[in-house]
Amino acid sequence: MNTFGPPKLVLARGEGAHVWDVDGREYVDFLGGIAVNTLGHNHPALVAAVSDQLSTLGHTSNFFTTRPAVELAERLLSICSQPDAPEGRVFFANSGSEANEAAIKLSRLTGRTKIVVMQDAFHGRTMGSLALTAKAAYREPFEPLPGDVTWIPFGDVEALRGAVDEQTAAVVIEPLQGEAGVNVAPTAYLRAAREVTSAAGALLWFDEVQSGMGRTGHWLASAPSGVQPDVVTLAKGLGGGLPIGACLAWGEAAHLFGPGNHGTTFGGNPVVCAAALAVLDTIEKESLLDHATAVGERLRAGVGADARVTDVRGEGLLVGLTLAAEKAPEVVAAAQDAGWIVNATGGDRVRMAPPLVVSFDDVDALVAAWPGILDAAGA
Repeated sequence: MNTFGPPKLVLARGEGAHVWDVDGREYVDFLGGIAVNTLGHNHPALVAAVSDQLSTLGHTSNFFTTRPAVELAERLLSICSQPDAPEGRVFFANSGSEANEAAIKLSRLTGRTKIVVMQDAFHGRTMGSLALTAKAAYREPFEPLPGDVTWIPFGDVEALRGAVDEQTAAVVIEPLQGEAGVNVAPTAYLRAAREVTSAAGALLWFDEVQSGMGRTGHWLASAPSGVQPDVVTLAKGLGGGLPIGACLAWGEAAHLFGPGNHGTTFGGNPVVCAAALAVLDTIEKESLLDHATAVGERLRAGVGADARVTDVRGEGLLVGLTLAAEKAPEVVAAAQDAGWIVNATGGDRVRMAPPLVVSFDDVDALVAAWPGILDAAGA
């Protein structure tokens, strides 16, 4: 069905941060499946984990559990919790939208309905997550949408204080707004959100679907703030290319769901959980958090050195650029012609989210090609 328009390429295979189309032409993937392919393409650890698990047990339904699911839940709570965090629990889903649907339902079980959301936010395409997604073109064809939603400017502490009251079930924040062009939430804002929600008895929910799992050089983009949220939603990079989402909750929020409140047939199946464990293991073994930090700094400095780029945002390997001219779609097309895959998130905004395994050589090659790409795009 025509939900995305004509495909730009027909890709056939990949290796690391490189892909080849069906005609044999090579591209360097600086989008990573929209921040999904954490380990790039065809990583041996991911291939082995999926193959080994599928050869023993592939699916059990939600009537049972498996060792990979239990191990992954424990691992996620360990790496995503601040040191003073209360007990946590995990619900596994199949995508970021589904993880966010779980969080919406969780917030309803507080007995409140109001959700405070940031302008320019993106939380998914299902009816519940779409109700929290800012872009009118995504929402309006499907209205009326569920929920009691209040929109406030991203990063505005006073607007936050004014919006959160005793009717608020949750405040949802992307620590890095990916679809909006990579907008970074200031640490002071995240800390203020913790203070305001705690005072009002509302849940603080960080949507780290795009920014989590090492993308920013930390397990969570919010981690350096020291803020412990009540809820975190994950997906994209967690499975390294396999479909998995997770809704993590701590303290009272971890105990809101009871039997029958929510469910999934495929969520948390052993194959995707084994894949996610392999992703986490490899990030640690290959020191990819440090690598993402270092190579991301070089990428941002390199592409931002051209005067036609007026702003560079992001952390690690989630990078947003603002162009002086409204030429982002043309830049994407010119980059593809030159053998590079990047993404436009607006008329003047370009996003890059390469695999965490992208090499310094690939980054240096893109930086060298960048002025020519802008020339070809008429930027």
